[in-house]
Amino acid sequence: MSTETKTAAHTEPRFGVKALVKIGMLAAVALILMLYEIPLPFAPSFYEIDFSEVPVMVGCFAMGPLAGAVIEFVKILLNFVFTGTDTAGVGELANFIIGCSLCVPAGLIYRRNRTRKNALIGMITGTVLMTVIGCVINAFVLLPTFATAFHMPIDELIAMGTSVNPNITNLFTFVMFAVAPFNLLKGVLVSIIVFLIYKKISPIFRMR
Repeated sequence: MSTETKTAAHTEPRFGVKALVKIGMLAAVALILMLYEIPLPFAPSFYEIDFSEVPVMVGCFAMGPLAGAVIEFVKILLNFVFTGTDTAGVGELANFIIGCSLCVPAGLIYRRNRTRKNALIGMITGTVLMTVIGCVINAFVLLPTFATAFHMPIDELIAMGTSVNPNITNLFTFVMFAVAPFNLLKGVLVSIIVFLIYKKISPIFRMR
């Protein structure tokens, strides 16, 4: 991260051809990263971590929160085109909201004052927001939608959680012991990676 203070007095530049190319590049990298998923010992098999939010957060920091949201949207749209959906788009919409809840707040905070401190504050804020929003969306949208899509009672999904963590006995404990740590861990790992690599790669993507 740049240690120079740059206030947010400037407005976010409009997207020109170069910016769109950079957005396309980051979205393509994000799509590839979505293919590599890591299973977690404390959550059912359908909760696997990927690092596709890394390019999204890089885009938020380098080109602004709006660019980051566009990268997230293009990533999910491309994944929808190539792999289809089992949830009539509901899962994809929820994933877009959850991904943006991590990266966009981080980008907004960093944009106000481009320092390492603000980057850390933004990442921590984004991680907390993603964890909270992810819990709410999983409890009230994603899990019921998946249960309907796969023609199974939601209790069967909860039982899959119980099989890996006996503390999971109902929807609330499923969210607390599987969904919350999943999102928290993902936010922390994505933030660490971006913090380590951003300064080296930011000149490639920064809008001038």
